[in-house]
Amino acid sequence: MKPALRRAWLRVHLYVGLGLGGLFALLGLSGSGLVFYLELDEFLNPQIAVARPAPAPSPEAVFRRLQALHPERDGPWRIEMPLAADRPLLARYYGPPETAGRGFAPLMLTLDPLTLAETSHRFWGDYAMTWLYDLHYTLLAGPTGRTLVGWAGVLLLVSLLTGLVLWWPGPARLRAALKPALRKGRVRLTYDLHVLGGVYGLVLLAVLVFTGVVLALPELARPLVAAVSPLAPGFRGPAGLVEEGGAAISLDAALASARRHFPDGELRWVETPGAQGRPISLRFHRAGEPGRRFARNQVWIDPGSGGVLAIRDTRQDSAGERFLDWMHPLHNGEAFGLAGRLLAFAGGLLPTLLLVTGWLRWRHKCAARRLSAARRVAAR
Repeated sequence: MKPALRRAWLRVHLYVGLGLGGLFALLGLSGSGLVFYLELDEFLNPQIAVARPAPAPSPEAVFRRLQALHPERDGPWRIEMPLAADRPLLARYYGPPETAGRGFAPLMLTLDPLTLAETSHRFWGDYAMTWLYDLHYTLLAGPTGRTLVGWAGVLLLVSLLTGLVLWWPGPARLRAALKPALRKGRVRLTYDLHVLGGVYGLVLLAVLVFTGVVLALPELARPLVAAVSPLAPGFRGPAGLVEEGGAAISLDAALASARRHFPDGELRWVETPGAQGRPISLRFHRAGEPGRRFARNQVWIDPGSGGVLAIRDTRQDSAGERFLDWMHPLHNGEAFGLAGRLLAFAGGLLPTLLLVTGWLRWRHKCAARRLSAARRVAAR
């Protein structure tokens, strides 16, 4: 590489890395914590833990319990079935009056799946893990912060690319350069940690950053994907599907209807129609789907007639839709089970390692230049 070009790459790498390194580290560390979001929340709030394992209750039983606990809340509820027999059941109520004007801030409940006792009653953003989520996703600044996070991810990809270009030893020396050896001496050790952390973590960190960019900038990512592969429009359905004074079908009846289409699916979510009479939405996880908690197979049921309004079968998805479905499970590691989550956790620590070693490397170079200048002055 020509010296002038190398200096240009080095400036980009230096300015992006040191200028935004603190932000990169913050996003990485917060992301590592969110990999184990539910587990950490239960650790911080022991009352959520399930006293005794139990099978998942029926959606209608859960809904009736929610109505008994909160009769004044007649809007839609989202019921999330337990991930295991010893895990709590989650429910959220969108648009509670207590958080009006705060953007996304639903009421978040946990229930014991055996007794259906309410074990926590909180609002999104008011407790540690949801505050951490908002910090990671929006920098606590709403849609503007989300956009900043997305473009920060783009710049982190630029930093990774420039670092790779600066390090690249050529094919002949590649094997020797990849040798995981840490040399003695403060300067050499710092360099080796920075280079090896960047090179060995490159693929992992690039995947985490790329998926984060897609998730944070959907208004940019979706049109680009759609230009290559068609994306089906999302289905919401109209309100007013239940006549005034009429009764909606039970959630168990809606589930029985939906199961005809996904008999092999594991029920993950149910969204109730609320007083507005919106469609009942049921989500199922099926074998081969990358994300279990945020499953994508979905059936919308008319709450008045019980008829099926729409179906999303991920096995019929386009390549673009499958690509987008992989983004979140890749970003949090869920797509590859516990091993994938541990890798995602480790990947979130890498920006901090690269920031610290990069800053120390820059300080060492500054000290070396000052020493060289002093020696030139002394030699005159």
